[in-house]
Amino acid sequence: MAEAEAMYRRALEGKEKAWGPEHTSTLDTVNNLGLLYKDQGMMAEAEAMYRRALEGKEKAWGPEHTSTLDTVNNLGLLYKDQGKMAEAEAMYRRALEGKEKAWGPEHTSTLDTVHNLGNLYAGQGKMAEAEAMYRRALEGWGSAERRVETARRYPFQTQGHLYAGQGKMAEAEA
Repeated sequence: MAEAEAMYRRALEGKEKAWGPEHTSTLDTVNNLGLLYKDQGMMAEAEAMYRRALEGKEKAWGPEHTSTLDTVNNLGLLYKDQGKMAEAEAMYRRALEGKEKAWGPEHTSTLDTVHNLGNLYAGQGKMAEAEAMYRRALEGWGSAERRVETARRYPFQTQGHLYAGQGKMAEAEA
Protein backbone atom coordinates (compact mmCIF):
# COMPACT_ATOMS: atom_id res chain seq x y z
CA MET A 1 0.00 0.00 0.00
CA ALA A 2 2.82 2.40 0.80
CA GLU A 3 4.40 1.81 -2.60
CA ALA A 4 1.06 2.26 -4.35
CA GLU A 5 0.46 5.50 -2.50
CA ALA A 6 3.92 6.77 -3.43
CA MET A 7 3.27 5.99 -7.09
CA TYR A 8 -0.15 7.66 -7.07
CA ARG A 9 1.31 10.72 -5.33
CA ARG A 10 4.11 10.88 -7.91
CA ALA A 11 1.61 10.57 -10.76
CA LEU A 12 -0.61 13.21 -9.20
CA GLU A 13 2.22 15.70 -8.78
CA GLY A 14 3.34 15.16 -12.37
CA LYS A 15 -0.13 15.52 -13.79
CA GLU A 16 -0.85 18.63 -11.75
CA LYS A 17 2.38 20.17 -13.08
CA ALA A 18 1.83 19.11 -16.67
CA TRP A 19 -1.93 19.57 -17.04
CA GLY A 20 -3.14 21.34 -13.91
CA PRO A 21 -5.29 20.29 -10.96
CA GLU A 22 -8.57 20.34 -12.90
CA HIS A 23 -7.54 18.18 -15.87
CA THR A 24 -9.61 15.03 -16.18
CA SER A 25 -6.55 12.78 -16.16
CA THR A 26 -5.42 14.46 -12.94
CA LEU A 27 -8.89 13.92 -11.48
CA ASP A 28 -8.81 10.22 -12.38
CA THR A 29 -5.62 9.91 -10.34
CA VAL A 30 -7.26 11.83 -7.46
CA ASN A 31 -10.16 9.34 -7.58
CA ASN A 32 -7.74 6.40 -7.62
CA LEU A 33 -5.93 7.82 -4.60
CA GLY A 34 -9.33 7.95 -2.90
CA LEU A 35 -9.82 4.25 -3.66
CA LEU A 36 -6.45 3.45 -2.14
CA TYR A 37 -7.17 5.49 0.99
CA LYS A 38 -10.54 3.75 1.39
CA ASP A 39 -8.84 0.36 1.11
CA GLN A 40 -6.43 1.46 3.84
CA GLY A 41 -9.27 2.57 6.11
CA MET A 42 -8.26 6.24 5.79
CA MET A 43 -11.84 7.39 5.38
CA ALA A 44 -11.36 11.16 5.83
CA GLU A 45 -8.56 11.19 3.26
CA ALA A 46 -10.60 9.04 0.88
CA GLU A 47 -13.59 11.35 1.19
CA ALA A 48 -11.42 14.41 0.52
CA MET A 49 -10.04 12.81 -2.66
CA TYR A 50 -13.48 11.71 -3.86
CA ARG A 51 -14.94 15.15 -3.18
CA ARG A 52 -12.10 16.83 -5.08
CA ALA A 53 -12.50 14.42 -7.99
CA LEU A 54 -16.27 14.86 -8.01
CA GLU A 55 -16.14 18.66 -8.02
CA GLY A 56 -13.60 18.68 -10.84
CA LYS A 57 -15.44 16.10 -12.93
CA GLU A 58 -18.76 17.91 -12.52
CA LYS A 59 -17.05 21.07 -13.75
CA ALA A 60 -15.21 19.39 -16.63
CA TRP A 61 -17.80 16.86 -17.83
CA GLY A 62 -21.01 17.68 -16.04
CA PRO A 63 -22.98 15.91 -13.32
CA GLU A 64 -24.28 13.12 -15.55
CA HIS A 65 -21.06 12.02 -17.25
CA THR A 66 -20.25 8.38 -16.61
CA SER A 67 -16.86 9.19 -15.10
CA THR A 68 -18.55 11.63 -12.72
CA LEU A 69 -21.09 8.94 -11.83
CA ASP A 70 -18.32 6.44 -11.05
CA THR A 71 -16.99 8.86 -8.45
CA VAL A 72 -20.54 9.38 -7.11
CA ASN A 73 -20.82 5.59 -6.74
CA ASN A 74 -17.43 5.50 -4.96
CA LEU A 75 -18.71 8.08 -2.49
CA GLY A 76 -21.73 5.85 -1.91
CA LEU A 77 -19.44 2.93 -1.10
CA LEU A 78 -17.42 5.09 1.28
CA TYR A 79 -20.49 6.44 3.06
CA LYS A 80 -21.88 2.92 3.45
CA ASP A 81 -18.62 1.79 5.05
CA GLN A 82 -18.79 4.79 7.37
CA GLY A 83 -22.36 3.96 8.39
CA LYS A 84 -23.76 7.08 6.70
CA MET A 85 -26.65 5.19 5.17
CA ALA A 86 -28.79 8.13 4.03
CA GLU A 87 -25.81 9.71 2.27
CA ALA A 88 -24.84 6.37 0.73
CA GLU A 89 -28.34 5.81 -0.60
CA ALA A 90 -28.45 9.32 -2.07
CA MET A 91 -25.16 8.73 -3.89
CA TYR A 92 -26.23 5.31 -5.17
CA ARG A 93 -29.57 6.67 -6.36
CA ARG A 94 -27.87 9.55 -8.17
CA ALA A 95 -25.36 7.18 -9.78
CA LEU A 96 -28.10 4.72 -10.74
CA GLU A 97 -30.33 7.35 -12.32
CA GLY A 98 -27.43 8.76 -14.33
CA LYS A 99 -26.12 5.38 -15.43
CA GLU A 100 -29.59 4.26 -16.52
CA LYS A 101 -29.80 7.38 -18.70
CA ALA A 102 -26.28 7.07 -20.08
CA TRP A 103 -25.94 3.31 -20.54
CA GLY A 104 -29.37 1.84 -19.98
CA PRO A 105 -30.74 -0.45 -17.29
CA GLU A 106 -28.87 -3.58 -18.44
CA HIS A 107 -25.32 -2.22 -18.59
CA THR A 108 -22.91 -3.92 -16.19
CA SER A 109 -21.96 -0.61 -14.56
CA THR A 110 -25.63 0.18 -13.97
CA LEU A 111 -26.16 -3.28 -12.52
CA ASP A 112 -23.14 -2.89 -10.24
CA THR A 113 -24.84 0.15 -8.72
CA VAL A 114 -28.12 -1.78 -8.44
CA HIS A 115 -26.17 -4.45 -6.57
CA ASN A 116 -24.61 -1.83 -4.30
CA LEU A 117 -28.10 -0.62 -3.41
CA GLY A 118 -29.06 -4.21 -2.62
CA ASN A 119 -26.09 -4.48 -0.26
CA LEU A 120 -27.05 -1.23 1.41
CA TYR A 121 -30.64 -2.36 1.94
CA ALA A 122 -29.55 -5.79 3.20
CA GLY A 123 -27.24 -4.12 5.70
CA GLN A 124 -30.16 -2.02 6.93
CA GLY A 125 -32.43 -5.04 7.29
CA LYS A 126 -34.66 -3.87 4.41
CA MET A 127 -34.92 -7.36 3.00
CA ALA A 128 -37.72 -6.77 0.48
CA GLU A 129 -35.83 -3.84 -1.06
CA ALA A 130 -32.57 -5.79 -1.02
CA GLU A 131 -34.18 -8.77 -2.69
CA ALA A 132 -35.68 -6.57 -5.41
CA MET A 133 -32.27 -5.04 -6.14
CA TYR A 134 -30.48 -8.40 -6.13
CA ARG A 135 -33.12 -9.91 -8.41
CA ARG A 136 -32.85 -6.99 -10.82
CA ALA A 137 -29.06 -7.30 -10.89
CA LEU A 138 -29.15 -11.07 -11.43
CA GLU A 139 -31.72 -10.81 -14.20
CA GLY A 140 -29.71 -8.07 -15.86
CA TRP A 141 -26.46 -9.95 -15.64
CA GLY A 142 -28.36 -12.61 -17.56
CA SER A 143 -26.09 -15.27 -18.91
CA ALA A 144 -24.64 -18.01 -16.74
CA GLU A 145 -21.13 -16.84 -17.68
CA ARG A 146 -21.83 -13.31 -16.49
CA ARG A 147 -23.41 -14.68 -13.30
CA VAL A 148 -20.30 -16.76 -12.54
CA GLU A 149 -18.09 -13.70 -13.07
CA THR A 150 -20.39 -11.67 -10.83
CA ALA A 151 -20.27 -14.32 -8.11
CA ARG A 152 -16.47 -14.12 -8.21
CA ARG A 153 -16.57 -10.34 -7.83
CA TYR A 154 -19.25 -10.28 -5.14
CA PRO A 155 -18.81 -13.30 -2.87
CA PHE A 156 -21.31 -13.46 -0.01
CA GLN A 157 -23.25 -10.49 -1.37
CA THR A 158 -25.79 -12.15 -3.58
CA GLN A 159 -29.44 -12.90 -3.50
CA GLY A 160 -28.52 -16.46 -2.49
CA HIS A 161 -26.68 -15.20 0.54
CA LEU A 162 -29.66 -13.01 1.43
CA TYR A 163 -32.00 -16.02 1.26
CA ALA A 164 -29.63 -18.14 3.36
CA GLY A 165 -29.57 -15.43 6.00
CA GLN A 166 -33.37 -15.53 6.07
CA GLY A 167 -33.42 -19.32 6.42
CA LYS A 168 -34.83 -19.81 2.91
CA MET A 169 -32.43 -22.60 2.01
CA ALA A 170 -34.23 -23.89 -1.09
CA GLU A 171 -34.22 -20.40 -2.61
CA ALA A 172 -30.60 -19.89 -1.58
CA GLU A 173 -29.51 -23.11 -3.20
CA ALA A 174 -31.37 -22.28 -6.43
